[in-house]
Amino acid sequence: MIGYYNYTMFLTYGSLISALLGIIISLHGPGHPFVGIYFLLVCGLCDAFDGKVARSKKDRLEEEKKFGIQVDSLADLVAFGVLPACIGDAMLRVSERVDDVPVLAADEKHLYPLFLFAIMAFYALAALIRLAYFNVQEEVRQKEENGVRKTYTGLPVTGAALIFPGILLLQFLTPKDMTLVYFGGLLITGILFLLPFHIKKPGMRGLLIMVAFGALEFFLLLAIKYLL
Repeated sequence: MIGYYNYTMFLTYGSLISALLGIIISLHGPGHPFVGIYFLLVCGLCDAFDGKVARSKKDRLEEEKKFGIQVDSLADLVAFGVLPACIGDAMLRVSERVDDVPVLAADEKHLYPLFLFAIMAFYALAALIRLAYFNVQEEVRQKEENGVRKTYTGLPVTGAALIFPGILLLQFLTPKDMTLVYFGGLLITGILFLLPFHIKKPGMRGLLIMVAFGALEFFLLLAIKYLL
């Protein structure tokens, strides 16, 4: 079979499977966003360590390294580009009816879902552009210097794994519909994917802090939804 199937790829493949399950659950039946968001958090956990696991294999072929970069970006597009947009669509389906949106005039009601769909499309496109740009820049960087990169340009798409669960938590803490807040988060996050500011790449300590924060979001969502 074509491709590579050693342990360095397992977390990336797992992230894609988790994303696919999250998309299916979000778009069909009673799963809606509050279940789909758990799969987004699992994707974030897989992505947090897939690079370190891959680099632990000292005898990786050059083809394996390039394959890993491409597969990682493709999986990230589905997990952090498509899945959050699908969760937004699920929120729109379970939110208040369009007729209840007070900021729209009667003849503007049909524009409400179209505007939100445009935001979803922009968000997914921004994630695609950022990932493709990162791949090009990473290929150039590896020809000029050794080791791992020290900074990122723009917000990494994996930030979605912490941003959107936080917004969903707000939905549990207030009786107000957070659909527009979620879509505002999609719009702002998509813009941050493309802005040329620099972020220092977190070390192991920073990585563990983000994993702990994601775990806290996971268990808070689980507890509030099913236990309280």
